[in-house]
Amino acid sequence: MSLNIRIECLPEPKLLFGANETGVEPRRVMAKHGAADKSAPRELRIGIVGPAAEVHIARAWLPRLNRMAIARENSARRYPNWPGAPQALGVTFAIEDRFVRSIDEEKLNLALHNSSPAQKFEDLLDLFDAKIQGFFGDARPDCIIVCLPDELADMRISNPKLSARERAALERLQREEEQEQMSLFQPTPEELKAAEELRTQAEDLLFRTFYRALKAKIMTHQNPVPVQVMRRDTFLRPDNEGQSNATRAWNLATSLFYKSGHEPWRPADLPGNTCFIGISFHHLKRREGDVVYASVAQAFSNEIEPFALKGSLVPHDQRRDRQPYLTDAQAASLMTDVLDKYEALAGMLPTRVVVHKTSTYQPEEEKGFRSAAEARVPACDLVWMRSTAFRLIRKGMQEPWRGTLCTIGDESYLFTMGYVSWWDEYPGPHIPAPLEIGSCGPTDIRERARELLALTKMNWNSSEGLGRYPITISFARKVGMLMTELSDNQTPNPSYRFYM
Repeated sequence: MSLNIRIECLPEPKLLFGANETGVEPRRVMAKHGAADKSAPRELRIGIVGPAAEVHIARAWLPRLNRMAIARENSARRYPNWPGAPQALGVTFAIEDRFVRSIDEEKLNLALHNSSPAQKFEDLLDLFDAKIQGFFGDARPDCIIVCLPDELADMRISNPKLSARERAALERLQREEEQEQMSLFQPTPEELKAAEELRTQAEDLLFRTFYRALKAKIMTHQNPVPVQVMRRDTFLRPDNEGQSNATRAWNLATSLFYKSGHEPWRPADLPGNTCFIGISFHHLKRREGDVVYASVAQAFSNEIEPFALKGSLVPHDQRRDRQPYLTDAQAASLMTDVLDKYEALAGMLPTRVVVHKTSTYQPEEEKGFRSAAEARVPACDLVWMRSTAFRLIRKGMQEPWRGTLCTIGDESYLFTMGYVSWWDEYPGPHIPAPLEIGSCGPTDIRERARELLALTKMNWNSSEGLGRYPITISFARKVGMLMTELSDNQTPNPSYRFYM
């Protein structure tokens, strides 16, 4: 028996920057031509909240964003100097006294010494939330930096809302999820982390983390401001340890720019008026007292800001092959909601939708998604991706290039991580693992792979412009972690800026 094997390296997707310049690497192009969004005001106002000592440290460090910084890393190609925010982004970050607020030390110490972990958690949450809420009036910063001491940045407690029965059920699901992850052939720590990011996580509901609970609480208020959670180490770490000040400035400034309402770059190669939708499931505690899955759709398009919508609640026993799934009615309803939201934002329906999912489509899901999409949109593709034990090396044990697409018979494997030619290095410790990709129904898998590769570059939380997963899936993980803090009758804020 012979197999038809084809290996090709897809061209690296280009990004669009200022002056309509394009390139593959954000840092170098922005240093020359600036950000894609030229509508940003010359000054972005940054708020700061935290204990007095943390606020003092942050306020002293943040003006560095407006000045040049020399990169200290060994790889000059991967880590360029920071040219300063006016050059790279066309803005200056301003910190005004009226937008700097310290947490009351006496109240903070009182909350920290509460003997009940659950009450301590809630008291601290209320303390920070009250200060942050004060910025949500007419005079407001563009983004708020929340400074957390290490004790709060690392704080995690068991979820007190769960009954013993619910906890036992979730722990059983957690063991199943871990067994599924370990089914990969000799998985590395990176691959285990990758597998976690591609599936529901019972642990997200079993435990509450402080920074996650705080971000979720802020979203529930009317007209909130996006926040950037920071810890002291970011500002105090020596320039020659880990990331240099230049690289930290690149990443933080890019994130603050996006959270303030402006895009640092846009995809140059994605087709216009196409809506890419990621479908995911997350554990949720209902007010009535049981634990269910919440379905979520994440949408991305060149024409509108990325958004998320919560769909139907799915009973925990509505699973097949250990994976939750949607009935045809639930899938159709979720697709309809996404198209309605897209039309409201863009003023028109998309000409095509592409659905991404991290497990194969059940017949009910295919029927529901297609029926709702094809009634209003000319074209619909259903694409799936998953972790795999497949490996590929080049001659001499060299890593495959990022963008390598290997097709073996009917199976296709896309390397979203690998050797990066413009850095002249592979940014990883182990042989890169590809994503197995496929579709439900006929499609041009090479074109779907090109789209996936372009969507891996839409994470504005880092200035490197590379990711393992498309934004439709990486967005899902962030939404899911915050949704565990919401009750079933709460609607998550749709804007991606609040999840980064």
